[in-house]
Order: sequence, then structure tokens, then C-alpha cells
Amino acid sequence: MYAERLARLWAVENSLCFGRLDNADQTSLYIGRIGMADDDQRRLLIDWRAPVAQPFYRATPAVPMGVTRRRHLQTKGRTVIGVDDDLLDLDNLTDEAAATLNGEAALLASVGARRTGRMRDIVATIQAEQDRIIRSDLNGVLVVQGGPGTGKTVVALHRAAYLLYTHREKLARRGVLILGPNLTFLRYIEQVLPSLGETDVLLSTVAELYPGITATRRDRPEVAALKGGERMAQVVARAVRERQRVPRKPIDIKLDRYTLRLDGRTLDAARNRASRARRTHNEARAVFVRHLLNALARQAAKQLGKGMIDDDELADLREDLRTEQPVKAALNRLWPYTTPQQLLIGLFTSRERLDYAAADLDPAERELLLREPPRKGENWWTESDVALLDEAAELLGDIDPAVLRAGAWMAEEEQAAARNAAQEEDQAHLAYAKEVLELTGLSDIMDAEKFAARHLGDEFYLTTAERAAGDRTWAFGHVIVDEAQELSPMDWRMVMRRCPSRSMTIVGDLAQTASPAGARSWGRVLDPYVAGRWRAESLTMNYRTPTELMAVAAAVLPLVGPGLTAPDSVRETGVRPWAASPVEALVPLVKTEAAEGGRLAVIVPESLAGELGEAVTSGVPGAVAGPGPAALDAPAAVLTVADAKGLEFDTVIVVEPALILRESPRGPSDLYVALTRATQRLGVVHTTPLPGELPGLEWERIT
Repeated sequence: MYAERLARLWAVENSLCFGRLDNADQTSLYIGRIGMADDDQRRLLIDWRAPVAQPFYRATPAVPMGVTRRRHLQTKGRTVIGVDDDLLDLDNLTDEAAATLNGEAALLASVGARRTGRMRDIVATIQAEQDRIIRSDLNGVLVVQGGPGTGKTVVALHRAAYLLYTHREKLARRGVLILGPNLTFLRYIEQVLPSLGETDVLLSTVAELYPGITATRRDRPEVAALKGGERMAQVVARAVRERQRVPRKPIDIKLDRYTLRLDGRTLDAARNRASRARRTHNEARAVFVRHLLNALARQAAKQLGKGMIDDDELADLREDLRTEQPVKAALNRLWPYTTPQQLLIGLFTSRERLDYAAADLDPAERELLLREPPRKGENWWTESDVALLDEAAELLGDIDPAVLRAGAWMAEEEQAAARNAAQEEDQAHLAYAKEVLELTGLSDIMDAEKFAARHLGDEFYLTTAERAAGDRTWAFGHVIVDEAQELSPMDWRMVMRRCPSRSMTIVGDLAQTASPAGARSWGRVLDPYVAGRWRAESLTMNYRTPTELMAVAAAVLPLVGPGLTAPDSVRETGVRPWAASPVEALVPLVKTEAAEGGRLAVIVPESLAGELGEAVTSGVPGAVAGPGPAALDAPAAVLTVADAKGLEFDTVIVVEPALILRESPRGPSDLYVALTRATQRLGVVHTTPLPGELPGLEWERIT
């Protein structure tokens, strides 16, 4: 507990306090990221999530909620660098308070600041519509629909902090899961919750939800759409049943002294009994095997001339047969133990198995699923495979630990994965031990390895998030899904298993759906699971994108869908978006824009990512290409639309918008996303003629 408290303070100690409320009763409350009291239990600092802090976010001149002045403190480290006052009730303002009023908008100062490569909390500038969503009830499914720059992500993160504060006892044991669209995005947001005093939340992508698998490859759009569709649930179920099929012809098992036979009637009876047991495949195997061993034991008794035998003799004979290698081989062939990885590799690399399991798909679709077997050391799994692995795991169930310990039946790559997972776990244990010793001041007198080993047996060091990350069946107390419009129907099946209580916050924008299997309506996504139990809220104000830039992006919306409107921007900058041609001018333009300072992203079509990434990184010092932490910290990064999803930059240069439109089944949504990542400046570089939907671009930079 001491170490946890120190960790929370360490995360926020540079800016604990950010505001003050002056009330009509002439009392004042200081508002901060966490609550603090002195030795006499007098409240020195009010946690922003506490009910008494609500007026800091919701009070208005029309409804002041007893507040005369709301003061925003801008800090850098431990130094106050700015003070902004909101005057809410002039009649009750004291002369002393009136003499110290300051009037610069804290919100505009925040949204106009340069990006740092990491998302910042907005706890000091939460707006009323955001605060209402953050403090919404825990139960049920809350959908937050909002356009680009409306603060969906940061509202979701602050909601996680609020729920953990308000429902600590209920959520601490089961934890909170936050799902983001990619690993770069998770790195981008990872500092927000620690800055609010919450360090035990599991951040993950859908591609990481299956323990032991981190899928980094992407399928082609048509393959991703097929794998993400609901029909794949039946394909996986039939693939499992295919492993339970029994042959029509009798099976002879030759032993030293006699030959035993399993005929079709016996095999069908064993399979039917296992199916009626209503267990998963691996658990039902015990029923199947026991039935066949009993049948084989009775045959063996007759051939040995024993006639009628009692139950004890039957059990002894059954156990003798179980150890016979020909018997084991036959049973393993008839009803094999199977892992999800084995099932899907066997399915996608066998035309015969695909024809059986995917009989409801047409031949062209089955051809899309067919793949070469994995090579040793190859990262074979794609992001679309993860939900299928989870579906298979649900149907296959666990394998008897005794069998797992034996390990002889496991594929070589699975044994290697298990060893790697164990090594990574050991490293995590050691890193946690070092952190605890440093926080408690004991690092000079105790060895971290010995400390980790001492507590290895009782999981002393494992947080809720760490335990949940390694347990596929973990049931979270609350799940938050960001960029939720990107999840496929199969993804949703996997996510819903993680939250049986259906306590969820779902944030997204249907106009930005880029995934070919993504959402077109929230009702279609949620009604199969929580019909009548989900509610919707909207965020309507764009705090990121200036009016000048948003006008360009809004012109693309009619291509996305009829009736869509862009959110209203809260500010103008006077800086017009520009266009330049040809693409060969990109590198000098990136150098020019990078000299303006801040973070810059070059968003490119998938087909040009390699070529333009090499050109920019070769010609611009410090530039990087591709996703990852480096893209957040570099002065310039070359990214595809998928890599830039959910991120924001001071400057964005969009390359060949016509190609972005053409290359994806959801091209208009992709272009809309690309055009709305900038907070200050937007440029377009092209050789291919611009789409007619891009008006309002200044042509002063043509080269």
C-alpha cells in the first residue's frame, strides 16, 4: 500500500493542484488531481472526482452552483506560470477577490499549446458536456459519439479515473480494461491515467487480447472483412466439430497378445455421449476416451478368457490399456487435444478442412482464407486472427494440466512461445521488484532478484492489471473501447466475453470507420448483446482542429455518408491550409514545416508508405517512418492513416489524397481521418489531381 501511494504521488507530484473555487459563503476549495489532507484530517486538496468538485466543471453564470469565481492555475513543474479566472456571480464577489481577477481562457491556452508527443490530461479544463459524460452512471453501456477533436479519448480516460475513484471497492478487484486501436496510440495515452493518480488499469489493443499472442500483421482489406464477419463464428465451430468426426470404417488396434476393434457403432456412441456432456472439446475428450476404453477393456477381457469381470477388474484393465502406445495413438487421432493455434493453423493451411468448416462460404471466399503454413520464427498471426483464436479457445476449453506438463504433443513453435512467455514474466517480476525497492528506499540494502524470488510463490508483486493480462477468462469490472467503430463483429464477441456485467464505455465516430468490417451503426453492434440497455451521448465541440482546417475536412463528409455533419471548432488561427505539387517536393516542404516547431506527421497512402518513408527519413534529420514510440517523439513521422488513428500533431501533411480515397473500401473515412489530425497547420502534397471535394486550399506553395 505504501509503495502504491508513493507511485501515485510520483506520477502527479509536479502539478497536484490546478484550480480553486471561491464560494458565495466566502470559503475556498483547492481542486487537484488527487485528494490530500493534513495530520488533523483537514482537506488541503479536493480530488477532482469528488462530488464537491463538480461546480469546477459545471457551474455557469446562469447556474453558478454557489460559486462566485473559478480559478484555473497553469503550472510548469512546481511553478505557477498563469492564472485564469471565470467570474460566475458578480453580486457575491468580495472586493478582495474582484481586485485579483485574471481573464485569459484556460481552455484555449490548452488546446493551442504545442503537442508533446503524449496526450495530456484535461482535468483542469473539462467542459460541461464532457463532465456530464465522465460522471455518468457505471451500469450499462454508454456510447459516446463524437467527431474529430471533440475529446472522446481523453473523456474516456477521465471517466476511467472517475469510476475507479467513485466505485473503488467494486472495480479494484476486477479492474478496468481500456482498448485502443494500435500500440502507438496506447503509448500516446499511457501517461494520462498515472497523472490522475490511477496506475492499475490494463491498456491493450484488440490484437493483444489473446494472452501470448501479439499480432502485428494486417490482412488485406477483403480478407479482414471476411475474418471479421459473424459467419466466421460458425466456421470455427465447424472446425472444432471436424476434430471430433469419427471414421465409418472399423479401427483395428494391434497389441502384443491380441487385436482390438472399434466399430462405427461404438465410435458414434462415444462421440454422442461426449457431445451430450455439454463440455468444451478438450474437456469432453475425457468422456469420449472413457467410453472407448471401457469398450476396449471388455473386448480385452473376452479375448483373455476372463468372461464377466467386476468394476475393479474393469478399471485395472482400462488403465493398462490407457498406457499402451497403439491405444494412445488411436485415441489421440480420434479426439485430439487441440489448442486454438493448432486449430486455426490446421484450418487455414488445409483446403480439405476449409471445404468442410467453411462450407457456407463460396469457393472464392474459402480461397481468401487459405494460407501457407508458418515458418519457424515467423510472426504468422494477423490482427484479424486474434478474435478467431479467442472464439476457438471458448469452444476448445482448457487442456488437462498433466497433459500440458508432458508437453510432448505440443508444436515446436508453441513450446518456444511458452518459454518466451516465461522469460518475459520473469523480467516483469524483476522490474517490479526494482521499482518497489526504489520507491521504498530499500534498493541499497536488498537485492531485487532475491526480493522477487521471495515473493514468487504468492504473486505479491502482481497487480490486478498484470493478472488480468495473462488470463483470457478474466472478467473486468468495466471496459472502455476507444475508436470502437473499428471493431469487427468477431472482435465484439471477444470483447463482450471480457465483461459479463456489460458495464462498458464505448467511444467512437461512425464517420471515421476505416475497417472493412467496422461498425455502420451502434444499434447493429450492441443490440445483439444489450438491446434496450445502452444509452448514447454526443460530443459536439471540436477542441483540436481550427475552423480553417475543419472546413477542408468537412467537405469530404458527403462522400462518407449522407446527413453527416462536422463538429463545430472552438477556435480560429488565421492559418489557411495549403496545397503543393508534385510529390517530389515533399522533402523540402517537410523541412520547412518542421522548422516551425512542434510535432509533424506526413500521412501517406499504404502503397507509398515504404517509398516516401525512405525519402523523408533520408532527407529530414530526426524523421522516422512507421508506427511505434519513435513516431510520437520525432520532429517528423511518416504514417499511414491506420497508424495515425487517434493521434494528433501540430502539423499534418497529407500526401496524394486521391490515392487514399481509392485504395481502401472506406477511402472517404480514411481521408477524413487524415485531414483532422492537425491542431495548427495542414498541407496537401500531390501529383495526382486533387479530389473535387477539397476546396479552400491556398496555392502559394506550388513548386
